[in-house]
Amino acid sequence: QVQLLESGGGLVQPGGSLTLSCAASGSIFEIVAMGWYRQTPGKQRELVAITNSGGGTNYGGSAKDRVSISRDHAKNAVYLQMSSLKPEDSAVYYCKALLYLTPTTGVREVWGQGTQVTVSS
Repeated sequence: QVQLLESGGGLVQPGGSLTLSCAASGSIFEIVAMGWYRQTPGKQRELVAITNSGGGTNYGGSAKDRVSISRDHAKNAVYLQMSSLKPEDSAVYYCKALLYLTPTTGVREVWGQGTQVTVSS
């Protein structure tokens, strides 16, 4: 069974920085893409950033000019560096992976449990 384990969330002051980490574990044939989404109560989950195996990236939402996504393919990990954080960046941040479990199965979508980021003084 594939699991995504997120870490790095917490409380940060406005203007501060934070790096989120997500590592995939389990039997994985290939990871097609890994990324980050965020969600606040009453709102839909929105894309923050996603990167594919070819190195392409896509950023979304209001934080796109203040975040950077990177991958460590050897560790099946993805990182999200966030800077100049604002109170409106407070949300639960979820890691997502699109992957193949075997060469013959279809692409699977796997989500992490989420990590809370709170930006407050």
